[in-house]
Amino acid sequence: MSTNAETGRAGERAATEYLRRAGYDIRALNWRQGAYELDIVAMHQGVLHFVEVKTRQAGALTPPEAAMTRRKFRALTRAATCYLAATGWDGEVQFDLIKVEMAHNGSVHVELIENAMEYNW
Repeated sequence: MSTNAETGRAGERAATEYLRRAGYDIRALNWRQGAYELDIVAMHQGVLHFVEVKTRQAGALTPPEAAMTRRKFRALTRAATCYLAATGWDGEVQFDLIKVEMAHNGSVHVELIENAMEYNW
């Protein structure tokens, strides 16, 4: 059985591969500055996507998207603001969620939920 950290890393790898296959240009993985962290930053069709990855074992009591709380989104917004200041990007941005469910047989289900979180700068 894997640890939560191992499951999370496997989920982020699956999410990154999913986005690449869908034509996204990965700009940053696990970007950090101080206490701020972004799972994936990607560009697609001129829009900068901040992608939060939530991974669970299949059959878990709570679905991956349940972990995307208001508090978590506030932290994500602060991290995104920091990223934008550091990179100078001033174009359109979007907050997405990728939920990854890992089955015991090794199969992985990845689902992208675009505009999963609305921001009010």
